[in-house]
Amino acid sequence: MTRGIYIITNDKVLDQAIACLNSIRQYDPDVPIMLIPYDDRYQEAADYLGAHHGVSLYPDLDFIQRLSENLQRIFGAEFFARPNQFRKQACWFGPFDRFLYIDVDVVVFSAIAQVLDHLDAHDFLCYDYQHRGGLRNLFTPKVLEAGVFTEAELTETFNGGFWASKRGLLSEQDLYDSFRECAAHPEYFDFSEKTSDQPIINYMILKRLSRRFNLVNRPGGAPGSWAGSRHFHQEGLQLIDPNVNQPLDYLHWAGIRIQPGCPYWDIWAHYRYLHAPESRPETTPPPRPSRLKSWLRELKGRLG
Repeated sequence: MTRGIYIITNDKVLDQAIACLNSIRQYDPDVPIMLIPYDDRYQEAADYLGAHHGVSLYPDLDFIQRLSENLQRIFGAEFFARPNQFRKQACWFGPFDRFLYIDVDVVVFSAIAQVLDHLDAHDFLCYDYQHRGGLRNLFTPKVLEAGVFTEAELTETFNGGFWASKRGLLSEQDLYDSFRECAAHPEYFDFSEKTSDQPIINYMILKRLSRRFNLVNRPGGAPGSWAGSRHFHQEGLQLIDPNVNQPLDYLHWAGIRIQPGCPYWDIWAHYRYLHAPESRPETTPPPRPSRLKSWLRELKGRLG
């Protein structure tokens, strides 16, 4: 049985991929990692990550192209803001029997492929608190009104940037059928903030795979992972979630521009420049708040 990690990237986000891979290799130097090209501009990323991190290229690029084109055609080429995100669905058909998919705007703090052990008892894994945010960036209330999902099922929604499953559980036809079902009812989905694949993959998994498990529901609880969460306690380069008194396994800058002054910039920069500290840029402090914002913050503090 082969186990491994898939990433999707291109030359444009090579810096993010370097940070992600530096963190993975710090804790697990041997886990196989495979690159799915986001578009045709991937050769620099493939060469660099292959030479420095042992990352291999997905073996069937023609299949990725065909899959991407077919999925886009169902909705129409102009429907999604970032249609190439659907290329990550090639994970189901790659060489790994058990796989973890990770967005490259992630750094990890442990041998993260160990989460695949949970696939002994489950067919699909996620590891986030996306469900606590309600339906935003996923569905509209019409999925409840139409009886597409129950309220209980909607507590199992997840972020599309970190998930794990098994090869062959979904067929290529399953993907096309899921997309056609979604395309027939665009009113079920929240694309208002230009999210692309997350609503569709949530629909597909909730409809077609029953043995799902979110690792935040494990006994004893589990830490969060979103870089937009400001309640984490930072101890050097480690983050602790005080809600469960546990260190984070990974940190995800979903929806956040990674740049000096962003949340936990020092952690991301550490991993990006881990092997080239002389290239690390000076940290730029975040913009000073306006006088109005400062006054409103002070007033809010006074009012408790």
